[in-house]
Amino acid sequence: MEETREETPQDLRNLALKVAGLLEEAGQHALHDQLNPRNLAQSSTENADRGPRYKLEVDSKIMRFMSARIADIAHFDGFWTTRPAESHPGQRYWYIGKIDGVINYIRRMSEWTVTAALFEFGPDNEPKPIIGIVHAPALGLTYLAARGAGAVRIHKTAVGEKRDKVVPSMTSSLDGSVLSYGMSFLPDESQRALDVASSLAGRPADIKRVGPASLDLCKVADGTYDAYFEPMLHVWDIPAIAAGTVVVWEAQGTLSRWDGERIHWRHDNDVVASNGLIIRELQHYLQQYPWPDSINQR
Repeated sequence: MEETREETPQDLRNLALKVAGLLEEAGQHALHDQLNPRNLAQSSTENADRGPRYKLEVDSKIMRFMSARIADIAHFDGFWTTRPAESHPGQRYWYIGKIDGVINYIRRMSEWTVTAALFEFGPDNEPKPIIGIVHAPALGLTYLAARGAGAVRIHKTAVGEKRDKVVPSMTSSLDGSVLSYGMSFLPDESQRALDVASSLAGRPADIKRVGPASLDLCKVADGTYDAYFEPMLHVWDIPAIAAGTVVVWEAQGTLSRWDGERIHWRHDNDVVASNGLIIRELQHYLQQYPWPDSINQR
């Protein structure tokens, strides 16, 4: 009788490395399209009051490529977007992201990513990401993490590949820190972010606004930023957020909603990530601008 070998953190990391290789392939196609002088996006009227304003042709290419190739490596129970209405403890679903950082992409900036996350349903039947990969093709950067196996940053240069363990900064105060924040094209959501940034004036050494969210999370994990906050990440942002979240967790950073509660993987969220040392100070400012009741009524 053949024995079933128990899965180890290294098994999950090896799987993450394989999927990272696929994302790099997909990312090269997307980068080629970005550098090709043509119109990259069409305006979208889908969910015009809340949804994405642009539709990228390359997104469908990424989804088809990744779905087909992942099925050959480790299909598990399928994909998040086609999972059944009811899931059960132990089931696993891949969530492949579209381009994260659409505006940056169509404006031919370098800060955009392709992402993948593996969700597992726990004993409480709640989903949790256990593998996250964030690949930034134009920057030559890949971040990947797997439950219990830590996080790694892979930087491809002209002289070869460099791999580093991902660890957050040791900044212990908002004074002199470097923060990042995200914002939406919707006025009420953006105003909430700008209000927090304004209230922080005079304490951080700098407050960056570059994006996308997945890359901002990874930059908290690797110590580039001391913290990152965003007032509204929608359900369509979940694959990107989930991928970056695993990197933050495995780097021993912190991530939550602004009120300290856990992220809800089926709903909209506000998000704050930090090195774990300045979160209490930062939450003092965030909690002055609570989650608007109007959002829940949409």
